[in-house]
Amino acid sequence: MEFRVSAITASLTSLPFAQFRRSPTFYLWYDSFYAVLALVGSLILIQSGFHGLLPRFEPWMLALLPVAAYVMIMAHVFIHNASHGNFPKAINRVVGELCGVLVLTKFASWEIVHRRHHRYSDDPERDPHPAERGYWRFALNTLINVELQLRQEYYDNHGDSPETRRYERWRARLSFVSGACIVFFFFLLFGPGGFFLLYLPAFVGAALFVIHFNWAGHNAHRPDTEIAPADLDYGWYWLGNRIFFGIYYHGTHHRLAMLFNPMKGAKRLARRRAEQGESDEPADGEDEEAHATA
Repeated sequence: MEFRVSAITASLTSLPFAQFRRSPTFYLWYDSFYAVLALVGSLILIQSGFHGLLPRFEPWMLALLPVAAYVMIMAHVFIHNASHGNFPKAINRVVGELCGVLVLTKFASWEIVHRRHHRYSDDPERDPHPAERGYWRFALNTLINVELQLRQEYYDNHGDSPETRRYERWRARLSFVSGACIVFFFFLLFGPGGFFLLYLPAFVGAALFVIHFNWAGHNAHRPDTEIAPADLDYGWYWLGNRIFFGIYYHGTHHRLAMLFNPMKGAKRLARRRAEQGESDEPADGEDEEAHATA
């Protein structure tokens, strides 16, 4: 009994990537769990006669759209920090999973893809979203490439063979089905008015915002500057840093990924660089892999 409790506790406090590496079938039970959970929740709502939190379209609901967009963006900010283990260990996985459901990616995919981004930053072959000039082209390539790189991460960890390729095809289908089940649950929960007027626009807006901070955070918006992780703290970026926990201090984040708010670590990193003779390389122990929580 004590062993089972320890195993459950370990699962709830470890990050999905650790389980993904250990188990070739991780995604089968992970996505199946979410599909069943969403379907059970949907059945409960239907059987109870619940018509949604906001069943009808009302003009006053438009006033809630900025709030919904902020909540959705903050869900991405929190899942980003959870991916690096920046919340207390007891709640880190829970925060990541809750935010992952809200943004529909689910925590495991968000974390696995983000770790790969840190490991192969701006590598055109292995980074899930290598920065390039032109925001909309970058956005389109990100949407396509993330799934491809998630698949490649599986091959890197569990081998590339006809069997693993067949498994990945089924994994992709199951992941889509579980996502559709979650969307259906949210439709029932929020109601037609809340879903189409608040949740869906906030979801799309937040996704475009996250893609933008990955794009601008690598200086891809400045044609006269080398593409690389950078700190931006002027104009709209200044405001974004103060309401989204230093999100545009992307250069510092790549150096000090264990900081919840990288804006606070920028001065510390500047002093460290000065001590190292203006080196652009991260100090020992300050890269993302060193601070990842297993």
